[in-house]
Amino acid sequence: MIRLDAATVLLQWAAGGMLFCWFTTRRRVVGLGYGWLLRGVYACFAAGAFAAGLFIGFAPARDLASLGVAVTCVAVLAISVAQRRAGVQGQQAEFDRRSERVAAMTGIDRSVDPPPADDAPATGFRAREFDPRLDLLPVVIGAIGLIGAAVDAGGNTTVAILRTLVGAAFIGAISDAMLLGHWYLVQPGLPRRLLNEIVTAVAWLWPLEVIVMLLPTGMIAVFTGEVDDGWGGMLGWMWAACAVTTIVLVFVTKAALRERYYSAVMAATGLLYLAILTGFGMDIVARAVLS
Repeated sequence: MIRLDAATVLLQWAAGGMLFCWFTTRRRVVGLGYGWLLRGVYACFAAGAFAAGLFIGFAPARDLASLGVAVTCVAVLAISVAQRRAGVQGQQAEFDRRSERVAAMTGIDRSVDPPPADDAPATGFRAREFDPRLDLLPVVIGAIGLIGAAVDAGGNTTVAILRTLVGAAFIGAISDAMLLGHWYLVQPGLPRRLLNEIVTAVAWLWPLEVIVMLLPTGMIAVFTGEVDDGWGGMLGWMWAACAVTTIVLVFVTKAALRERYYSAVMAATGLLYLAILTGFGMDIVARAVLS
């Protein structure tokens, strides 16, 4: 069995999204605003999961975890805002590296003042920079709730847990990849390797998502007719089409990112839009059939 309800899906989205928020921001290169965006978005998703849980039927592990994810996302966001004056060390280093390269080529020396520290005039100490590991707190809380939801779903507990956790990571990775692609409009000098990393993560998660959905009783039973999808097997083939299209889009995105022009990043972002639709089809269609 695999649970199909709005509360579980939204909690998966929030926990998986925050996992890949940490995955990207741990490099300390992307600007603070990207983390603020993701924490705000996924706090809303977690709050929506809690509200949906109350509406469809309270499940303690799932719904309390949803509330915990929402609260910790807001708390971590508040900490990041409070420590914003410290800036992002990697971002400053990347800016200095690019400035030195421009100066070497053009002779134009472009400099920027370092981020002000809270107590620099008095003590000379730099303000403490935000620790991206704090973003893992809502991930841990969300994972506990998702495991509880998988156990409550019944059936093979191990398979249910694997499907729920792998699905959360897959949805989170593909969603954050699309959001990160858009962030290049806000921070044009952002290294392309960050987007490459998260797209590669989606590529590695794709076979895991396929495998967990094929575990018995899984999508193979839909193809053989053991499980009736109510549409003469059409939903099974739709799931297969979504799976194939998703991995094709991932490889096309990787190919686009190899192009040197900056427009390639925007092309990759557009392809990731499509990959979100097909990736969600992989997860949601399977849930609808197997629930």
